[in-house]
Amino acid sequence: MNCPHAAAREAASSGGPVVIDPLVQDLDGETARLRDAGPLARIELLGVPALTVTRHALARQLLLDPRLVKDLDAWGLWQRGEVTHEWPLIGMIDAGRSMFTVDGAEHRRLRTKTSQALTPRRLEEIRPDIEKFTEELLDALAEQGEKSENGVVDLKSVFAQPLPMRVVGMLMGVDEAEHPMLMGRYRAFFSMLTPQEERLALLAELDVFYAALVRERTARPADDLTSALILAEEGGEPLTEEEVVGNLKAMVAAGHETTIGLILNAVRALLTHPHQLRRVLDGEIPWETVIEETLRWDTPTTHLLMRFATEDIRIGDDVIAKGEGVVISYRAIGRDIEHHGTDADDFDITRPTPIRHMTFGHGPHICPGAALSRVEAGIALPALFARFPGLRAAVEDEQVRRLPVMTQNDMEAFPVLLHG
Repeated sequence: MNCPHAAAREAASSGGPVVIDPLVQDLDGETARLRDAGPLARIELLGVPALTVTRHALARQLLLDPRLVKDLDAWGLWQRGEVTHEWPLIGMIDAGRSMFTVDGAEHRRLRTKTSQALTPRRLEEIRPDIEKFTEELLDALAEQGEKSENGVVDLKSVFAQPLPMRVVGMLMGVDEAEHPMLMGRYRAFFSMLTPQEERLALLAELDVFYAALVRERTARPADDLTSALILAEEGGEPLTEEEVVGNLKAMVAAGHETTIGLILNAVRALLTHPHQLRRVLDGEIPWETVIEETLRWDTPTTHLLMRFATEDIRIGDDVIAKGEGVVISYRAIGRDIEHHGTDADDFDITRPTPIRHMTFGHGPHICPGAALSRVEAGIALPALFARFPGLRAAVEDEQVRRLPVMTQNDMEAFPVLLHG
């Protein structure tokens, strides 16, 4: 049986591509190998070659370069039929028409209403709702702890996962009864253990679900983002049903997956660095600093797929050839020694602030939900530790298993003891 990690190490040492492990068994090792492979590294994604960016400065440069586009038809492998819908990651690239898959003026048209719905003022308006959801889920966490024979509770399934789903569901106008279904569909879609035929069927099911929501809101508009997208007339041209569906499908995925990772990774980092946790609980270091250092050190998104070169792009001695695919490896960028210093691999909330990372992207496609994710974490984390100051992990850190997802940094579960 082949060992993916041995293959990756052999490839990196021989100057070949770094093989991205679909089972994500050694994320720290993979991050180090990518960083060691250079600013623009050759990788292999389930048999498909690509380039990835591993340095902060180069990522900022390329994310502003108009010669790198989201248009799938610019990908040489796709044009030649070497990549088809049989490739398990294609659903993250060929995801329908939305602000995530177009560039330029069309991107601005599709993005504007979403951005307007997530302004600082709007986020402050929904803060009481987020606080209410947080308290309800902390109550559920306490109840689960009392019922558990050994006091162990899964922080992910009871708290960190349902919170952002409730928030994004409220914003989009998705009934809470549908949340478990959506979380299950997205989890199966991203998992590398899901057969591709089943993954494609999941995408089709999500399209049907969101199309039905769009038609419902078209007939009976409400005070939610779905209705706002339907009624948008930027440039005199309203969004089509396909465009609204595409925006919703991607926003719900990004809107809850990213925040799950941020909350869990922050808790895990603090529990494995108790001296730093004590300084936070004593009020010496603000929660905002914890959030930014977590975003840098253990990014919710590991690899963002994908942009394509419309012409040759020279980067020093390297060339991104016309038609090549380019991935942004945010976790490697967050550990960039040239930008963050020789201690970039250390979680350290005492490092000089502001912590200048780019975990939510840069340029026109910067994550529209970045501020929302920060607000949710900024409410959830202090509330969690205020309710359960003796919180600790119920298993050794190396026993926490990651989900087999190549693009998100997520755990299968995070067993904790609420009272130490």
